[in-house]
Amino acid sequence: MKLRLWPQSLVARTTATLLAVLALVQIAGFTITALDRIRLQRFEQGRHLALRVMELYITVAKTPAEQRAELLRILKMPAGFSAQLSDKPPASLLISPLEEQRVIRLNMALVPMPHELRPSEVSLLGSLQEGRMMIGLRLPQGQWLDITATIPSPRPWYAPGFLIAFVVMTVIAGGVIFWTVRRLIAPVATLAEAASHLGRDLHAPPLPENGPTELARAAAAFNQMAERLRRFVQDRTFLLAAIGHDLRTPITRLRLRAEFIADDELRTKILADLDELETMVQATMAFGRTAASREPLAPIDLAELVRTVLDEVGDSKPELAENLRYEGPSHFTVHARSVALKRAVANLVTNAAAYGGGARVVLHPPSGENPQVRLEIDDDGPGLPPGDIESLFEPFRRGEDSRNRETGGVGLGLTIARDVVREHGGEIILSNRPEGGTRATILLPV
Repeated sequence: MKLRLWPQSLVARTTATLLAVLALVQIAGFTITALDRIRLQRFEQGRHLALRVMELYITVAKTPAEQRAELLRILKMPAGFSAQLSDKPPASLLISPLEEQRVIRLNMALVPMPHELRPSEVSLLGSLQEGRMMIGLRLPQGQWLDITATIPSPRPWYAPGFLIAFVVMTVIAGGVIFWTVRRLIAPVATLAEAASHLGRDLHAPPLPENGPTELARAAAAFNQMAERLRRFVQDRTFLLAAIGHDLRTPITRLRLRAEFIADDELRTKILADLDELETMVQATMAFGRTAASREPLAPIDLAELVRTVLDEVGDSKPELAENLRYEGPSHFTVHARSVALKRAVANLVTNAAAYGGGARVVLHPPSGENPQVRLEIDDDGPGLPPGDIESLFEPFRRGEDSRNRETGGVGLGLTIARDVVREHGGEIILSNRPEGGTRATILLPV
């Protein structure tokens, strides 16, 4: 399984980016602080070293020359210090940097002492950065006091509560960033939810046009788009309904006039054509009513709905009742428009029974790999030409080549079914089964 370290949601990505920037800023700030603390600690180490060296020098300088060696042997030195007497200054280390020399010499000069005890010469070797210094001071009697001092490395991060403060600041900053990002991104999630809801309910309430200017403009544009879609669907629906309604009157007049035709065969053919035309008009008006339906979404038992459809189709075609089967859970609840969804399922089951000699409906609840409800309607018919599958959803396109309305229908069943399912945010897929026959798959969101 591919490991995806980068988060997928906009909130998580924005939060991660801001936290990364915060971490970089904190690291930069702490680095600058650390360098400044190192400089201050070096200065403090130089002052402390100078004071300890001069204290040790004064103690030795006030001691008679013949007792100085014994004094150094029994004298308790500061931690990291050692001292010895010699006849020449130390010369085993590099000369310390000029800045450190100035700091140490200045602090040594500030130590109060009698003028006659002050060292006539001072030699500084090593450096604070190296962690070790050798300081030579000429005593009044001409000897040299060589002092070696070990200097600990600076600890810029050593401070009481530093780690706790760092963690607390990071947690607080992370929480504020996450809260702020969620507040700023929330309208985007609302817009996405509204777009998804619009696909299932064309008459969904408009978005509130408030908040920041950019978000208010986006909400206004979305509301305008939804209104245009509603007008387009309404215009198409009204056109279909008007055509179907206006055709009823001339069809009735033609039916009455056909009764006065003396030729029985011609009269029968004309009446059959009028019956077919009236059936098409009724199907067109049903299609228009489906598009204009404002039935609200409500919890329905999909399994019970499917069983009801199978029973009704079995009642209308008793010879196929044994070939109508349902497989799946005994009950499964979905949010849908019961009348519209029942019409869609009925159209598919009726097609399967008419062209495939029966229908086997299988309900698959959502699973980890498939988060949608899947309803499969299988038949054992001859199947569909692969190149014509998509075209079967076109209005008045029939899967049966004859013009007999008893066997071929009008050609609106699949169109109505797909429109209904798409209004629910789902999809219908037609395919040929490997073992023969056709499968109509309805995918519905949970």
